[in-house]
Amino acid sequence: MKDPLKRWGWFALGWLMVALGFIGILLPVMPTTIFLIFAAACFSHSSPRFEAWLLDHRWFGPPIRRWRASGAIPRNAKIVAIVSMAGGYGVMLYTVQPAWWIDLLVALALLACAIYVASRPNT
Repeated sequence: MKDPLKRWGWFALGWLMVALGFIGILLPVMPTTIFLIFAAACFSHSSPRFEAWLLDHRWFGPPIRRWRASGAIPRNAKIVAIVSMAGGYGVMLYTVQPAWWIDLLVALALLACAIYVASRPNT
């Protein structure tokens, strides 16, 4: 990328995604892999060195490479993701007790995400 401002923007966004991914390792309610997939995409626009670091990483590289190759998600990861969405929705209903329209909006958004996750190929 020739524009230095855009390159640094992609680079900073990549590191923000890496930070969020590492937070996701520590917090079970936050995903890890999706942030690292986004980080690799950001680094592909700004830093081939850090993109290669993510792709070659012992633990994080394989899921990123599988996603790039075929958009695949392992069956166990799908189950965990969908159960986590349902559990998070239940916790929200129990603790927040939102207005009915917010409840419906969140339910529809989570349902769309669950359908997308379930529709991806298995690895």
